[in-house]
Amino acid sequence: MATEADPVQPQANVGPAMETGIEVVMNQARIVKLPRPADTIVVGNSSIADASVQDATTLVLTGRGFGVTNLVVLDKEGAPIMDEQVTVVRQTASTVRIYRRSDVQTLSCTPYCETSYKNEAERASDSETSGN
Repeated sequence: MATEADPVQPQANVGPAMETGIEVVMNQARIVKLPRPADTIVVGNSSIADASVQDATTLVLTGRGFGVTNLVVLDKEGAPIMDEQVTVVRQTASTVRIYRRSDVQTLSCTPYCETSYKNEAERASDSETSGN
């Protein structure tokens, strides 16, 4: 499996998404290398992930909110280059979650524990989880 710094190498044949798909950590970017130049890029839910074009064969995929969406990339003729499931996950290394009844607090411990940054999607997820 590729690490966060490694590019994702999609399969040349396009069919159903691989079981694992592409995993992106919340608030981090991941490089996706394409086997041929892309013309159209579609992200199923831009609140979960965002794709920006670095060049014709390189995308930068950024995790914006927790969840699962898909990434579809087409060439100039409209033929699919990639159709992958994208899963955005919470950073678990060096973090601590504190639960006090319905209140949840996430601390980033690198090396000292401090309140971590939360974007709007994470705040909404936490409020839904806690029932507020």
